[in-house]
Amino acid sequence: MGRLQIVGLGPGDPGLITMASIVIMKRAARLLLRTAVHPTAAYLNEKGIFYESLDRFYENCASFEDVYTHIVDYVLAAVKEGDVVYAVPGSPAVAERTVTLLEERCRRENIDVEILPGMSFLESLYSKIGLDPVNGLLVADSFDITALQTVPNVPVVITQIYDEHTASDVKLFLTKRYGDGYEALLVHHISLPDEKIEKIKLYELDRHRETDHLTSLVLPSAPPAAEEEAKMPFDITPLTEVMDRLRGEHGCPWDKSQTHKTLRRFLVEEVYEALDAIDNNDNEGICEEFGDILYQVVIHAKIGEEEGLFNAQDIVDHVTKKMIKRHPHVFSEKSLENTGASVINWDRLKQDEGRQQHKYLLDGVTKGLPSLLESYKLQDKAGKVGFGWSSVEGVWDKLSEELAEFKAAVQGGEANHMEEEAGDVLFVLVNLLRYYGIEPECALHRANTKFRRRFAHVEDRVTASGRTWSEFTPDELDNFWSEAKAAERQLTGKRLADNNKM
Repeated sequence: MGRLQIVGLGPGDPGLITMASIVIMKRAARLLLRTAVHPTAAYLNEKGIFYESLDRFYENCASFEDVYTHIVDYVLAAVKEGDVVYAVPGSPAVAERTVTLLEERCRRENIDVEILPGMSFLESLYSKIGLDPVNGLLVADSFDITALQTVPNVPVVITQIYDEHTASDVKLFLTKRYGDGYEALLVHHISLPDEKIEKIKLYELDRHRETDHLTSLVLPSAPPAAEEEAKMPFDITPLTEVMDRLRGEHGCPWDKSQTHKTLRRFLVEEVYEALDAIDNNDNEGICEEFGDILYQVVIHAKIGEEEGLFNAQDIVDHVTKKMIKRHPHVFSEKSLENTGASVINWDRLKQDEGRQQHKYLLDGVTKGLPSLLESYKLQDKAGKVGFGWSSVEGVWDKLSEELAEFKAAVQGGEANHMEEEAGDVLFVLVNLLRYYGIEPECALHRANTKFRRRFAHVEDRVTASGRTWSEFTPDELDNFWSEAKAAERQLTGKRLADNNKM
């Protein structure tokens, strides 16, 4: 077993790498760089410091979390063979997910790890634009700016405005909160020879074509209007007032005619539209669809109020009290050590609530759910009382058994028997997914979305050819499908690599 040392490559200027880090990298028996797409890599080449880049993982993995996991696995495998120096852009202690994961793994596996302090781009930024983080500062990645849903009363730095598309997304998000004319600072290549800092209006953000992974946006402070808005509580009164008009004497005939039952299908439809927006990473769509769901809640609340049963405030009060009751580890002095314990406690607390009492355990699973989701919930609830296989190997064996029975049923040709055995296969497959923490409804929805996207490419190729579908051989159509897969892998790899070049 070797020793792991983690160093930072600084913000880009070789002169900002610590001497300790340079010495360690020169002496390293094996030097691994998370990415060589960094200005400091050229300096290492000039000094004859041999290194191995881990950029290949960005091309071969489907998500950032997969990239980080594979990198960590690779680094630790190398440590088991001898001493390793692992180098990351900037500082190891600033926004470096792989370092966090390595620390956790080394602690669990009793691996000797040393993290050397380094300089991130933030230190250069502080000095160049006169920011003192002691007075408050929020740093967010351009791909995750959810912390800005409420405008903070401190300066904000948004990193990695790496292309026009990213700049456009950030602009749309920020202008709703800060205003089009808000004056910000666009910072390019801080501490490098081509460093550039310019004042811009937010509406100009996506007009700067030189943006890349070393471009950051600085919001010096919250505008006065935004500060006041940030202090305002969440309020649905405007929507309830609209609903009062719609259901009133001179309101909309359609809205006035609705009941809980007639609205049922619309609620389901709105939820699925929201899920589609989430899967497409459509933030504006998510906001819009959640608004539609909220409208459904408000109209149901109005109907309940008219019937003298409940109103919107009753709904808010009920769910608030329920959440507090089900989280005693948060709202009381009790505590839970881990997520698993929290889930178990949640289920116990639900069972203790009067409305949750049922004659049979599985009666607690709502009827009318999509069949895959219902199957998952039935087996999950049964599994919590110990009814199920002791290991996942037993589930694999059962799946093989059910597949063989389904194949035999198909050979027999009896429709009802085939349907029954097909159901058994799906039921066991759902249980298998449950063992791996995969929700089948979500997995199938993801597969459906992927099929839609790839088939659209095939259809585009057929249309562009001027030929009919029947004129293509299955092999030709399959080649179009392979094109779609390859294009997706290339695009995913590029985005992952671009987003981690800092």
